Formats: sequence, C-alpha cells, structure tokens
Amino acid sequence: MARLLRKLRKKSFNVCRVLPVRSACGFTWSAVWSKFGFKRKPKTKRSKRFLQGREPKLNENIKNAMLIKGGNANQTVTQALKDIYSLKKPNAVMYKKKNITRPFEDQTSLEFFSKKSDCSLFLFGSHNKKRPDNLVFGRMFDFHVLDMIELGIEKFVSLKDVKNSKFPEGTKPLLIFAGDSFETDNEHKKLKSLLIDFFRGPTVSCVRLAGLEHVLHITALDGKIYFRSYKALLKKSGCRTPRIELEDMGPSFDFTMRRTHLASDDLYKTAHRQPKALKPKKKKNVSHDVFGTKYGRLHMQKQDLARLQTRKMKGLKKRKGEKAEGEEVEATTAKKAKTQ
Repeated sequence: MARLLRKLRKKSFNVCRVLPVRSACGFTWSAVWSKFGFKRKPKTKRSKRFLQGREPKLNENIKNAMLIKGGNANQTVTQALKDIYSLKKPNAVMYKKKNITRPFEDQTSLEFFSKKSDCSLFLFGSHNKKRPDNLVFGRMFDFHVLDMIELGIEKFVSLKDVKNSKFPEGTKPLLIFAGDSFETDNEHKKLKSLLIDFFRGPTVSCVRLAGLEHVLHITALDGKIYFRSYKALLKKSGCRTPRIELEDMGPSFDFTMRRTHLASDDLYKTAHRQPKALKPKKKKNVSHDVFGTKYGRLHMQKQDLARLQTRKMKGLKKRKGEKAEGEEVEATTAKKAKTQ
C-alpha cells in the first residue's frame, strides 16, 4: 500500500492501469486521487457543464436540502419528512429508502449523499426507544457537517389532516420568530440561523404583496419550540391596504431540543467569509445616515468673494466716476510704491 501511494505522488504515473476500482480495505480510489491532486477531466460537453455548475461561484445558488429516512423510522417521522419536503419543494431531494446511519456518531454517509446530490442542508428522521420521533436539522460546509441540532416531536398535525387550501409550490415563506430565547440562548440562536437557511428560499430584491401567501411562525416558550404554518389571506378592508388574515394550513409541530453539534467560532468565521469581489468598495467623502440618505463632501479652493461674478442687472452697474472700495485701495497702494 505504501509503495502504491509513493507512486501516486508522481504525476506522470498512470494510475488507471495499476490500481483496481476498489481495494481490499473496501474504499474507492477516488478519495486517494483527490488527495494527491488528481482530477477527472470531463469527456463530454454535458459532463463539462455539469462540473461547471458545481464549481464555486461568487453568487451562490439556492441551497438545496436532502431529506433522509433512518433505518427505523415510524409513520410519524415519515409523514413529517413528507410534509417538510412539500414546504421545501422544488429545492429539495427526498430519499425514500431507509438508511441505517447515526449522524452524531458517523457523518460519512451524510457527507457522501451531500456530495452526490449537491445539497448543503439536510434533515434526518429516526425513531427509537431512547429518542422517539426524532428529527435532525443540519448544514454542510465544503461537503462536511458544519452544525446540526436534534429536535424531538411531541405533537404533530399533518398537512393532510388540515382540509384548508394550500399555497402553490415554490412560494417564498415569511419567517417570524417569537421568544426571548432566540436572542439570549446560544443554542436557540444557532437554531434560528439554521431554520432561516433551511426555509428562506431564493434571494429576491423585492416582493409584491400578493406574493406573501405562506407564513412560518416559530415560537420558543418554556423550553419548547412551536412550529406553525399559515396561509395569508388578503381580505377587503375598505381602503387601499387589504386586511390580512392567517388561516392554519399545516403542518404544525411541538418540538423539544435534544442534542446539538455546533461548530467552533473559527469554522463559523471561515464559513461566513465573503470573497473580495462581493465586498462593496468604499467611496471617499460619501456617507449615509440612519435613514439611507447619501451625503457628499466637496473640497474647494478658497474663493475671493470680492471678485465673485454676480448677476448682471442695470441697478448693479457702476456709474462713471465711481470706484469700488477695493479699486481705491489698490490705487493708493500703487501710488505709495511709486513714490518710494
């Protein structure tokens, strides 16, 4: 094995002729190739476009989420995953087969699925005697688990149990967080950031009023997290601004927070780092106030107001024989200089 790895370091060595597809240890050689700098070149234009789509960009694509069912998921967890998938569509991938994995102990399978489906968010559902009706929300950074939070379902009302009308697919939701815990507790702060990333949808510059159809209200109270989903109805109010009513649409959850896996502050800092091209350039002598008003500072040379050109009017014209004060002073100084 050591001899093969030494040969791999030589770039001119033909790896494909010597190495088998899978070694006796059970791992593929693609990990070894990527470690030593070998990259597979695309053979067709379609594969080239596919690889270009996965390359890092200045403006990121919409974050996709993958929903994975554990090896012993019950009916409640399965239905909860289906309902959250319907809220997240079309930016989600639902894995229907059961996957025997434990995210807090082994994260390799999650990282594999993340790279395969190009998803930076995941939701894992499981059920066992120690932790019944379990959901794990998590994020990825560079196809590695950044942070994840485990929530237990205490009460659940499905989408199909509520017979009201639903919102169209792909609607951007309005997120509302209520509760002091989201501002004071560190774990609740991370949960708020995680849920915003999970449900925010595409980034838009403006939203019209009729487009605000879906409202997600998340409340933290007495150690529990209440997740509610509403449809916004615009009713007549007798004036230009309509009256808004919220109609329960489902699904609704009552969660309790269980285990957490949070990244270090340094890793969060690198994950939130922006490229230099996206950072706004500072403009000299330009400032903004609290309300967004732009102020500019002009630097001018010192002006002589005596020689300032004023508006030409008949009343301001000089008469014959009259001299301005400045001209008289200049004439006297010139006479003195001649006499000396």
